Amino acid sequence: GLPKNMTENIVSPGQDGRKLVLITGHRRENFGEGFQNICNAIKTLTERFPNVDFIYPMHLNPRVREPIRQVFGEAAGQNIFFIEPLEYLPFVYLMNRSTMVLTDSGGIQEEAPGLGKPVLVMRDTTERPEALEAGTVKLVGTDYHLIVSETSRLLEDGDYYDAMARATNPYGDGKASSRIVEFLWRKTTA
Repeated sequence: GLPKNMTENIVSPGQDGRKLVLITGHRRENFGEGFQNICNAIKTLTERFPNVDFIYPMHLNPRVREPIRQVFGEAAGQNIFFIEPLEYLPFVYLMNRSTMVLTDSGGIQEEAPGLGKPVLVMRDTTERPEALEAGTVKLVGTDYHLIVSETSRLLEDGDYYDAMARATNPYGDGKASSRIVEFLWRKTTA
């Protein structure tokens, strides 16, 4: 489990109209200096935006957890919440409640835009170039300054946020099942 000081203050991040930034990070390619940069950027953001909640379901890998402990120490729990990994449905619920997502995950790059959530990808490349082209995600790599500046811009600039949040999702509009049912209904009743 996590040290008590990292989790004891979790009551309801993102409540009372507060913005919520969901963070995931676990890719091996980011271990070492890259992950250290990510942690330092997140710490800066928590200090710059004390009225924004940041929540990080932490991967179980010690190479993910140790840099987080080193960077955050006793600061955890003020407006940064470290929690154990979540099952899929609670994670989607949290993603839906979030304002934006910071991630190095491939799947989240597809799922978050379906919920209208801008995604900053903490990798130098992505296997989802269509999301980049559509404007639903932006690559920030593990660059401290890019992570801080792009997250800040999404939190402060409503037009910039809306452009990403309302960009056409290249993975569909979430209505495929309704269309299939309608098609089958027409075929069977015709």
